[in-house]
Amino acid sequence: MSDKDDTIIVDRIDLLGGAAQLGLVTLNRPQDMNPIDWDTGLRLGTVFDQLAADERVRVVAVTGAGRAFSAGGDMKKYQALQRDPRDFPRFLADLHGVFARISEYPKPFVALVNGVAVAGGIELILSCDLAIASASARIGDAHLPFGQMGGGGVLTLLPRAVGPARARELIFSGRMLAPEEAADWGLVSRVVADDELIPAGIEFATDVAKKSPLAVANAKQVLNAAFWDGTGIAAGLRLERETTARYCVTSDDAHEGLLAFAEKRRPNFTGR
Repeated sequence: MSDKDDTIIVDRIDLLGGAAQLGLVTLNRPQDMNPIDWDTGLRLGTVFDQLAADERVRVVAVTGAGRAFSAGGDMKKYQALQRDPRDFPRFLADLHGVFARISEYPKPFVALVNGVAVAGGIELILSCDLAIASASARIGDAHLPFGQMGGGGVLTLLPRAVGPARARELIFSGRMLAPEEAADWGLVSRVVADDELIPAGIEFATDVAKKSPLAVANAKQVLNAAFWDGTGIAAGLRLERETTARYCVTSDDAHEGLLAFAEKRRPNFTGR
């Protein structure tokens, strides 16, 4: 099933014989290298909300059409937008809201990085739970070479992802990382051939779809607490302890997993 508009394509790909789905979101302005302007950012937020609320969709993946994941903001539109002291801060606030919600959704979001990913593109990658890169991917910040500075999260999130020294190098130099270097830095989890990028996303989503959606949601919440909220180790361990205890004591899926293990069969998780 595919829903289309001028800027975004949303496909729902069946997994496990149709028992679950991968929501594949494709930025679809390849002639402009898939910029994330104000309208596109808001549209992404609507699409993400819809897919996150769909119980059949177990993973959401984001990619770009053509030779770019996303080259970031629309530089032509910025010429007017950046002169507007009311609308430019509103645009940044809206974009932050869309990207920040990704960490709050109860299912994994994965960036499937094809081609160029800079500025808003790297900020979208950093906002996702993980990223897989194709062999043709090139990832960087690229704000400073054009007299810009990151405003969609890169200045805060990149140091947390790759460490402060590497983040400063990438931001100050404006250089692009080849996919192997991005993997070495921990910016992407792995690199695949160009024609294996979508299949890699489907494979990951299939693995996730076999798990309890409730357990996945709880695990994501705890994993993201320290990364997004600045939770200290003691508070993080307490959250992990409390969340795990609540899930194991109160959920059907925890007991079903133990029973399936004992009976040597695949568990039948219901998300409850």
